[in-house]
Amino acid sequence: MKTETPTNDNKVRCPWCESKSLDRHYHDTEWGVPIHNDRDLLELLTLEGAQAGLSWSTVLAKREGYKRVFKNFDAQKIVKLTEADIAAAMADPGIVRNKLKINSTIGNARAFLAAQEKYGSFDAFLWQIVGGKPLVNNRKSSAEVPAKTAESDAMSKMLLAHGFKFVGSTICYAFMQASGMVNDHLVGCYRYKEVLEKL
Repeated sequence: MKTETPTNDNKVRCPWCESKSLDRHYHDTEWGVPIHNDRDLLELLTLEGAQAGLSWSTVLAKREGYKRVFKNFDAQKIVKLTEADIAAAMADPGIVRNKLKINSTIGNARAFLAAQEKYGSFDAFLWQIVGGKPLVNNRKSSAEVPAKTAESDAMSKMLLAHGFKFVGSTICYAFMQASGMVNDHLVGCYRYKEVLEKL
């Protein structure tokens, strides 16, 4: 099984990002870098939830649409969206037009605000799962990367208990990978060491 694919820039990357330039750019600049900004964490949680049943490429291509429809992920504005706004979102090709996912984004914004109030920040709320520090893995192939872990199980349980939706363990693990709560770049990927150096 081929696990490492060089591109014309001679950089070896994680195989999942190799098919599209947008995916490669995201992998090279954001994926796995620790996120501690609350707004950015809400954005990522929304996008990961939207991915349920779809590919990350599909959702990533709609990222700007999500920023527009959901007020640049300003939770205070999201919770004020009306039925008319929801109807408009359902007609907007810039996002995944699924009413359950749209409604969950609004509900998750409410839960996000409640978590901020209770824990001081959404960042503190989420990062407690890994003790505030990224978990560093040493995976050599995509086959070694799990769909979920004990930590993502715990995160899912915690988020569900606080009223969040579309936060199953698999979604939570994808979120943990993307937000840098875990470093799941393969050891042969050029970003593995770059991300480590930023910790």
